[in-house]
Amino acid sequence: MNIVENIRLAFSSLFANKMRAILTMLGIIIGIGSVIGIMTMGNSLSGYMSSSMQDLGTNNVTVYLQEKSEEEERAGDAYDQMRSFESAEAEVAQTDISEKDLISDEMLDIVRSEFKDIVEYISVTDTVGSGSVSDGDKYANLSLLGVSADYAKASSLEMKSGRFLSEKDASGNKKVAVVSEKLTEKMFGSDDPLGKQIFIDTDVHSGVYTIVGVYWYKEDMMNVGAQSSEKNLSTNVFIPLSIANMITGNSGSQSVTIVTKAGSDSIAFASDVKNYFNEVFYSKNQDYQITALSMEDMMQTMMDMMATMEIAIAAIAAISLLVGGIGVMNIMLVSITERTREIGTRKALGATNGEIRVQFIIEAVIICLVGGLIGIGVGVLIGAVGASLLNFPAVPSLFAILLATGFSTFIGLFFGYYPANKAAKMDPIDALRYE
Repeated sequence: MNIVENIRLAFSSLFANKMRAILTMLGIIIGIGSVIGIMTMGNSLSGYMSSSMQDLGTNNVTVYLQEKSEEEERAGDAYDQMRSFESAEAEVAQTDISEKDLISDEMLDIVRSEFKDIVEYISVTDTVGSGSVSDGDKYANLSLLGVSADYAKASSLEMKSGRFLSEKDASGNKKVAVVSEKLTEKMFGSDDPLGKQIFIDTDVHSGVYTIVGVYWYKEDMMNVGAQSSEKNLSTNVFIPLSIANMITGNSGSQSVTIVTKAGSDSIAFASDVKNYFNEVFYSKNQDYQITALSMEDMMQTMMDMMATMEIAIAAIAAISLLVGGIGVMNIMLVSITERTREIGTRKALGATNGEIRVQFIIEAVIICLVGGLIGIGVGVLIGAVGASLLNFPAVPSLFAILLATGFSTFIGLFFGYYPANKAAKMDPIDALRYE
């Protein structure tokens, strides 16, 4: 009997006992569906996080002040590194920092000269405060930030119209601002906002600024879902760093972002610039030191953590595949017992042990493959729904699908061999006498 005939007989057996076949495949369906679903959601989340961090700049190295007593606690801990990156300025701001502790412009000029073959841009930020801009019944919430001219390049800020802040704006202490298109839509509707003045009122400063540029707003990946509604959305308004320094009284920075040139090893540079700062500028500082975090290193750490979690969860889900395989073996043993006389008849007509063995192995493989294909469909659906609920683009894992298909075949072969071998070794006389 050829392979095609064996496959036809296998499907005939499945259709003859539909309910039993479905129950037999259930463990396979659940196992493979779970694995595919988990890996699809994991791929979707990884893709979203990778894309978002790419937008922040994989060549970015954040350099910031840190109390010396905290370094050993944080060393090597990926979660704490992420927390440090998100709230470095906030944490340092809670301590008493004198002017001598801050990162000065002179320090940055020396670093730029020392690492001239690596440093592309240096972005400096000074947080002024939060507040709003209003005009009658129109208002928009904002966070006021003083930034250097390199901020737009370091943060991959995309301009909709106008220009970003320049060195001339800072040196001339010009009261100009770059705002988001969300703010201009609320305040000016479809009118051109360039050249128009806005009155900004924050918790520490109030003043009139002229709009020179409008940027496209992007939701912060670190604060997804933090805003309650589009109406109350708060966006950044950028003003020259010199103006911000006059408002806050700062003569230096608690953190800066250094963008390395294309092709540079940002991970190695983060270590080098950290050591350079601490040896040259902070060797005698009793309270503070410099820490540097590479976005590329953080992204790789996050991806590794997510991949490990994904594999661990998928491995737990795959246990049901073992249960499903045992179910297949059990039902094949039952099927062989029911078809003992059929086996005896085939052997009496000249079927060899090998042909009998192949027949029942193919039947077991077909059961597992059909269950596997249904499981793949269920898993992709679960993954797509899960990714949709998390607002991530669904990215089915081709590797997981191919692995699931191969694993289904393996289960059929492994758990189908013993029943098939038992059938092949039956004595044809005893089989024909079986009642």
